[in-house]
Amino acid sequence: MSTVQTKAPRGPVPARRGAGPNWVDLVQDLGLLLVLLAGGAAMTFASPVFFSRINIENLLFSSTIIAVMAIGQTFVILVAGIDLSVGAVMALASVLAVGLPLHFGVPVGVAALVALAVGGLLGLVNGLNVTVVKIPALIATLAMLTVARGVAFIYSGGQNIAPVPDVYVDVQAARVFGFPLIILLTGLLAVLAHVVLARTRFGRAVYATGGNPVASRLAGIRTTRVVLLAYVISGLAAALGGLMISARLEAGAATSGQGMELTVISAAVIGGVSLFGGEGKIAGVILGVLLLGLVGNAINLLNVPPNYDYVVSGFVIAVAAALDVYRRRTVEASLKRRSALAKRSEAGARR
Repeated sequence: MSTVQTKAPRGPVPARRGAGPNWVDLVQDLGLLLVLLAGGAAMTFASPVFFSRINIENLLFSSTIIAVMAIGQTFVILVAGIDLSVGAVMALASVLAVGLPLHFGVPVGVAALVALAVGGLLGLVNGLNVTVVKIPALIATLAMLTVARGVAFIYSGGQNIAPVPDVYVDVQAARVFGFPLIILLTGLLAVLAHVVLARTRFGRAVYATGGNPVASRLAGIRTTRVVLLAYVISGLAAALGGLMISARLEAGAATSGQGMELTVISAAVIGGVSLFGGEGKIAGVILGVLLLGLVGNAINLLNVPPNYDYVVSGFVIAVAAALDVYRRRTVEASLKRRSALAKRSEAGARR
């Protein structure tokens, strides 16, 4: 008896007839942009100062540190983790970057590298605690938050370390074609992170690990290594934020970055990064950062008491998280059911 063998078709699978656009992704991609545009239009009428070049630069400038740290946090959330230690790592990097040259005569460049290396090392410790010791990410990074903040206070004696090296002030004030250099460098970092996540094998492994770690391991992905690298990236980004805050405050401060972890996580979640892992884009994260920046800027321009900033940020992250849960439980389940019914109808038509 002869058997007929069928081969799987090669190349891209043709689109199913009648398949429309993915409205879930479309709304997620454009929703924040529309909110930003609407908020900007409202603020233009509410305050004549809002749309001035100086204010727009201030809004972008004040968002750079949050953007850098949110990019690092995104890698961790994408692998279904969380990093609560970023604010404390930022403070430790800040006091090291300023204190080493001032107190020990270490060259500024070497001190900056040491601060970055410490941030990466603390991220690695977080990753090892999560992957090897099996401590829940929330507890592991909360413990690191306490340790890093304590070391920063011990090193600085609880006092601001000043003055900062001139190079920090120069970079902070530098402009390229009249535009602040810090904003341009933050944009380049965002582009680099997007390319890594969207175009590299490591980026695909990050999404796969966060989406389904068991299937990823069976597919040959070294999920432990991916998670470790994600936490290292978060630590490096937090340390870079420490260098930036030192230049902005013109001092190394152990108190810097307090509460920053919540702001950073808010920006990522608002930008569409799923707390369940495996979903999110850098472009959305940047939009989330800008939305928080717009809220803070509006509070300043409208002379609203600054403490309301925390209330608004907490409300926004709660709404974003609720929408993420709704999308996963309801919308995606509905799309899967439609896909299954379509496949059944196609199979019936072929028969």
